[in-house]
Amino acid sequence: MTTKIFRGLSCTLILLFSFIFTANAQSPEAEYTISGKVIDNDLEVPLEYATISVTNVNDPQDVTGGVTDVDGNFSVEVPGGTYNIVVEFISYEPKNFNNRNVNSDLDLGTIPLGVSSSSLDEVVVRAETTQVDVRLDKKIYNIGKDLTTAGGTVSDALNNVPSISVDIEGGISLRGNENVKILINGKPSAMAGFGGTDVLAQLPAEAIERVEVITSPSARYDAEGTAGIINIILRKKETLGFNGSLTLNTGHPANAGVSANLNYRTENYNLFTTTGYRYSESPGNGFFDTRYFQNQQDAFLDSIPYNRNIEDREYDRINRGFNTNVGMEYYINDMSSITGAVFYRYGNDDDLTTNISEYYLNNAPQLGTSRFERETEDDDSYQFSLNYINKFDNEGHQLTADFQYEIDKETQASYIREPVTFNNTANDDISIPREQTSTLEDQKEYLIQADYVRPIGEDSQFEAGYRGNFENEVTDYELYQENANGELILNVNQTNVFDYSENVQALYSQYGSRFGDFSFLLGLRLENTQLKGTIDSELSEDELQDIYSFEIDTDFDNNYLGLFPTVNLIYELGEEENITLGYNRRINRPRGWFINPFPSRSSRNNVFQGNPNLQPAYSNAFDLGYLKRWEKLTLTSSVYYQRETDAFSRVQENVNITITNPNYDPEDADSDQYIQQRVIRSIPFNLATNDRMGAELGFLYNPADWLRLNGSFNYFQFNLDGEFNGTDYSQKNTSYFGRFSSKVTLPWSIDWQTNAFYRGPSDEVQGTQDGILSIDVALSKEILNEHATISLNVRDLLNSRKRSSYTLTDNYEQDSEFQWRQRQINVSFIYRFNQQKRQQERREEGENGDGEMEGEF
Repeated sequence: MTTKIFRGLSCTLILLFSFIFTANAQSPEAEYTISGKVIDNDLEVPLEYATISVTNVNDPQDVTGGVTDVDGNFSVEVPGGTYNIVVEFISYEPKNFNNRNVNSDLDLGTIPLGVSSSSLDEVVVRAETTQVDVRLDKKIYNIGKDLTTAGGTVSDALNNVPSISVDIEGGISLRGNENVKILINGKPSAMAGFGGTDVLAQLPAEAIERVEVITSPSARYDAEGTAGIINIILRKKETLGFNGSLTLNTGHPANAGVSANLNYRTENYNLFTTTGYRYSESPGNGFFDTRYFQNQQDAFLDSIPYNRNIEDREYDRINRGFNTNVGMEYYINDMSSITGAVFYRYGNDDDLTTNISEYYLNNAPQLGTSRFERETEDDDSYQFSLNYINKFDNEGHQLTADFQYEIDKETQASYIREPVTFNNTANDDISIPREQTSTLEDQKEYLIQADYVRPIGEDSQFEAGYRGNFENEVTDYELYQENANGELILNVNQTNVFDYSENVQALYSQYGSRFGDFSFLLGLRLENTQLKGTIDSELSEDELQDIYSFEIDTDFDNNYLGLFPTVNLIYELGEEENITLGYNRRINRPRGWFINPFPSRSSRNNVFQGNPNLQPAYSNAFDLGYLKRWEKLTLTSSVYYQRETDAFSRVQENVNITITNPNYDPEDADSDQYIQQRVIRSIPFNLATNDRMGAELGFLYNPADWLRLNGSFNYFQFNLDGEFNGTDYSQKNTSYFGRFSSKVTLPWSIDWQTNAFYRGPSDEVQGTQDGILSIDVALSKEILNEHATISLNVRDLLNSRKRSSYTLTDNYEQDSEFQWRQRQINVSFIYRFNQQKRQQERREEGENGDGEMEGEF
C-alpha cells in the first residue's frame, strides 16, 4: 500500500503536466473537481497523506490523483468522463467509487476508512503500553509508551517484554532458557555483538520499533537457539517529508545521552538515521564467602595456609559509546527497491574493580589483600548491508536478496596490583606480584541471503530461501606476571592465539494455508554447520591436557549436517478465541568464548575456562497456546515442553592451574619458573539430556480509560541428566518469574507507570539461588503543545536487583551476592517535529483501549 501512496504522488505531477489540456487543442473540454474529506472511521479524526487515485474507465493508462492535507481534505481536477476512484491509507481498508460519471464538480463528502483486516497468519491483540501481534510462528511486541525505559537501553526495554528476562549481568533468557538467538532486523548483526548481548546495553531503547518473540520459529529462521529467537526491529520512518525526534537523557549515577531518529522521504527515496552518544557510570558490587573443607595454600603466599576466603568487590564502570545507523531506500519503480545502510559503533570503557580479600585459618585472620584491576576497552564495529526487493505483483509474490558485511575490532588491557593490607603471621616478607593482561579480538562476518515468496490463491503461500553466514574470530590473549626482580614476564602457560570460525549454510522451504477456521505452516530447513578452530600456544596438546585435566584438540574442524522441521497450527474457536500448536527442532552451537581453553581471571581465586570439546546441542520442542478475549480483558497462555540432548551446563571445580613463580631464580637449578595455584574454575560441558517444561500466562486488562494493566507469569522446570570428570551432575530445577505493569493517567494529563518483576528461587547444578525482586517507576507529561515529552523514571527502586546464591561441591561451599548495576534515576526529554503524534495516538488508543483483537486466519 505504501507504493500506492507514492504512485498517487507521482500522479499529482503527471496531472500538472499531462492532463491540463484535452486532446482537442482548439476546443478544450471543461475540467471538473473531485473533492472530499478522509477520516478515521472509529475516531472521526482526519487522515493526512491518504492517497486518491483516479483512473479513466475508457483508458486505464489515463491515471491521476493526489493526497489529503493535514485536515484530510483533497481536490483533484479531471476532464469530463467516467472514472474509478480509489481512496487509500496505510493499514486501512481502501474505499472504491467505481464508474463515476464526472460531468460537473463531484463532492464525495466525508469518506470514513476503517482499519484493514489482518493477513493470513495474523491475530492482533493491542494494549496501550505494548501492542501484541500473535502470529503462527511469533508474538510481536510493539514498544509503545513504556515510560520506565525512557533514557534506557535496548536491554532495559527487553526486560519489560513477556517471556523475556534480563539478568543482572545483562544475560538474556527466554522462558528461563539462556540459549536464545538474538537477531537485528531479522539477521545476525554486529549490533547484537556477534551473538553476545553487551551491545544491547549500549544502544538506546528509543531505537526499537518492535520486538518479535519467536518461541516456535518457522523454517525461514536460523535453527540456532534452543529457547527460540528474539528479533529486534529498529525504527525506520515511513512518513512523507522530513520528520523525526530528538531525545536527551541525564541521571544518577552520572549518565547522559543524546540520540536522534531522523527521516526524510520523497516519492523516489527514503533517507533514515538513528544516531546517539551515551555516557554512563554503573557502579556495582559483589561478595564471595568461600569455605574449604581442607586447608588450602596460596601459591604466592606459600607460608600462609587458610581454609576460608572472603572477597568483597566494588565495580566502578565508565562506559562511553557512539552509534549511528544511516541508510537510504531507493524506489527503482513501483514494484522494486534497494536499501543500503551503514552501522557504526564505537565504545570506550574504563573499569576499576577493587577486590578486598581476607584469608582465615580456623576463623583466625591470616592475611588481607586489596586487589585493584583497571581494565580499558576500545571497540569499533562496522556493518554494511544491502537489501533488494522485487514485487511481481501486489498480492505478496516477491523476491528479496540481502548482503551484509561486518567487522569488529576490540582491544582490552588490564593492570592488576594486589598489596598486602595486613599480615597476622610471622612472615614479614610477603609480596604478591603484579599482573597485566592484553586481549585483541578481530571479528569478521559475511551474510548472503535470498528469500522467495509466492502466494497460491487467496489462502495459501509458498516460501523458499538460502542463507549463508560466515564468521571468523581471532583472539590474541597475553598474560604478564611480575618476577622476583619486579619485571613483568610472559606466562606462556596462559598466553595463546585462538582462531575460531563458524560457517553455517542453509536451504529452507515452507508452505502455509488456511481451511476455514484452521491454518497451518509447515517448513523444513537443511543446515550445514562448520566449527573450526586452531589454538596457537607454546604448550603441546599433552601439556595442555595435564594443565586443564582433559584432552584438548588444538586444531579441530567439525561439520554437522542436520534437518530441522517446523510445524505451526492454529484453530479459530471463534472470532475472539484460538488455539495454537507448534513443533520445531533446534541447534545450540557453542560460541568461541565457550571453547577457548585458556582461563580468564576475574580474581586470583576464580577463573572461567572454555572447553574446546563442546559439541552442539539439539532440541525438539512443543508449544501449545490459547488466546481468549473478553470485553476488557485479553488472555494469552501456553504450555511447552523441550528435550535437549548434549545440553550445555556450567560447573565449578577446585583445580590447579599453572602460573609464574614470583620467586623464580634462573640461576638456581632447583628453582621452578612455573608453579601450581589452587583456584575455583567455572567450565561448560555437554550434559546427556535436559528436559524443560513449563507454562506461561499473560493478560491485558483495561478496566477504565485512565487505567491500563498487564502482566505475565512463567513457571518452568529443568531436569538435567549427565556427568563430567566422573562427577554426576543430574539435577531437577523448578522456578518461575512474573512481571506486572500498571499505567495510570493522573490529573493534569500526567502518566504514572509501575513495572514490577520477580524471579523465584531456584535449584542450580551445584547449589541454590535466591529470588530477585525489581521495581521500576516512571512519571511522564506532554509539554510544548504536545510536541515534547518529559519523563522521570527510577529503575530498581528498592535497589534489590541482586543475585544471591549458595554453591556446594566436594571441596568447598560458597555464599555469594552480586549486583551488576545499582539503582538508577533518569530524566528524559523527547522532542518530536513534523510528526502527527496525537492523531496517531488517538487512533491507537481507540484500537487499544479495550484490548481489541483483530484479524483472522
